[in-house]
Amino acid sequence: MSKMKGGELIAEYLVREKVPYVFGICGHGNVGILDALYEVRDKVRLVSPRHEQCAGHMADAYFRVKHRPVATLSSTGPGSANMVMSLATALSDSSAFLAITANVPTSQANRAPFQELYKHNQSDFPSVLRPVVKRSFQPSRVDMLPLALRQAFDTMTTGRPGPVNLDIPYNVFQEEADVEVPPPAHRHGTHRPGASEADVAASLDLLEQSARPVFFIGQGATLAEAGPEITALSQRLGIPVITSPNGMGCVPADDALTLGFIGRNGAYPANQAGRHADLVITIGTRFDDRSSSTWHPGYSWNFPKTRLLHVDIDPQELGRNYPPTLGIIADAKVYAGQLLAALDGRPGLDASRFGAWREQVAGWRAEWEAYVRPHFSETTSPLRPEYVVGALQSALPDDVILTLDSGVHHNWFMQFWKPKRPQSMLNSWGYSSMGFGVCSVLGAQLAAPDRPCVAVVGDGGFTMTPYVLCTAVEYDLPCVWVIWNNFAWAAIRDIQYGLFDGREYGTAFYRGQDMKQPYNPDFAALARACGADGVTVTRSEDLRGAVEQAVRNRRPCVIDVHVDAEVRPPSTGTWQLPPIPFKDPVYGKPWIA
Repeated sequence: MSKMKGGELIAEYLVREKVPYVFGICGHGNVGILDALYEVRDKVRLVSPRHEQCAGHMADAYFRVKHRPVATLSSTGPGSANMVMSLATALSDSSAFLAITANVPTSQANRAPFQELYKHNQSDFPSVLRPVVKRSFQPSRVDMLPLALRQAFDTMTTGRPGPVNLDIPYNVFQEEADVEVPPPAHRHGTHRPGASEADVAASLDLLEQSARPVFFIGQGATLAEAGPEITALSQRLGIPVITSPNGMGCVPADDALTLGFIGRNGAYPANQAGRHADLVITIGTRFDDRSSSTWHPGYSWNFPKTRLLHVDIDPQELGRNYPPTLGIIADAKVYAGQLLAALDGRPGLDASRFGAWREQVAGWRAEWEAYVRPHFSETTSPLRPEYVVGALQSALPDDVILTLDSGVHHNWFMQFWKPKRPQSMLNSWGYSSMGFGVCSVLGAQLAAPDRPCVAVVGDGGFTMTPYVLCTAVEYDLPCVWVIWNNFAWAAIRDIQYGLFDGREYGTAFYRGQDMKQPYNPDFAALARACGADGVTVTRSEDLRGAVEQAVRNRRPCVIDVHVDAEVRPPSTGTWQLPPIPFKDPVYGKPWIA
């Protein structure tokens, strides 16, 4: 043991855990650790964005790309309160980072010093974060730090990943104690539970009894890096795969067996396969309202008439919304590998069993393509949404990492984007946070410095978080932001139109005395003012060239794309905001088994 300050111990532990970055913003509450981080700056780099929410989204994206956690640092009070959004986003999507927050000195606790929350308990900031983290630790002495640090890293990455809070009173950064830097925590990769032999056999029994099976995979498959095993299963058995947004990229997007996303704004073949399946093998995903057409039978799924085999590492997700025929607590990669190996003992269980089912699915794919594909080549001003998706798909290289914000553009990309690699389409799905896509592209770029990183974001979301341009220029991060500029909170405007007889109020951006002139800032000029490149695109013919040039330049760039706000994604399922009645699909019909 040696005498160390608390800040030094934290810094040295981050080095030991091989944490390459701390995304943080200074404040009086955390200035006590900054000098310790300075001493290890060649091993742990402090990157300071212009807002704490952004720091959290950056750390979240880093984990989604690398599957290795980094840390954030925020000061007492408002700075740490700004972390709530990004922590909730990470928790909802099973992403992990260590949120180090500062608090008032222990000697001042419960005396209402500057920025203390003390109404119900002294130094009570962890109560603010408890609903949005996997666990919160508050070591009040330096000698409590070693255990808290190790437990924090273990908690983040064991089982279902999630963010963890380490709340540090100011004095603990500067006080000294005889302590030892703890050993690194166990890693998520070493804790991979599998299914029992009986459950693997029961899984194969269900497959043998089915005629129309589908896989439904999500973030759990992505986090476990189970794509190769699930792809092999799908190919060997000839079974179609439906993906959640966070499962996209796990299986080959261009394969005829990959059906895409399901739900209101899912692809028609996915909803049709979900409606008509007699067995759904769900690996590492949950049945939230958007991927289940708000649980209305016949719109996306037909449980309980359809049998459900549900596999998840988190036991709380089994049976949350649909009671499974067979529920298995297991890691997605381990389970898929077990199932694949067990097929050798079932020689009659192969792709020939499901040929008629695949033909039916192929017919739905052909119908959908005939319906949607013509719009991808329409050249208009402003641009059609389908054209934007198609142009980006052809202009961006296969190794692109795409980060998507919340908004109507996200619905279009869920329906039509085809990611070429796993961990390359980052979504705020569970919490749907405005600003996630805008900010997370910075963390993705730091995680993959040699790959192009592109954010497709709404005009509303970008206006909430435009400070990202400063960070990109400061740290020379060649991120590209494609702004889906439709002069509105268009996702909500479209809901309002659909539910309230075409009326709009408070969901579009207007100016002028009559408040009827569409208004947005000149986003390209804003980018140039920050030191980035900026381009405005109002004609279809100009989009591909602008995107290709931005990627070649390897500089921060904003491409302001004016998109037709009157073209809406074709719903193929439904979504309800109770008690307002839900709508039937624009394309396709519900089917009850």
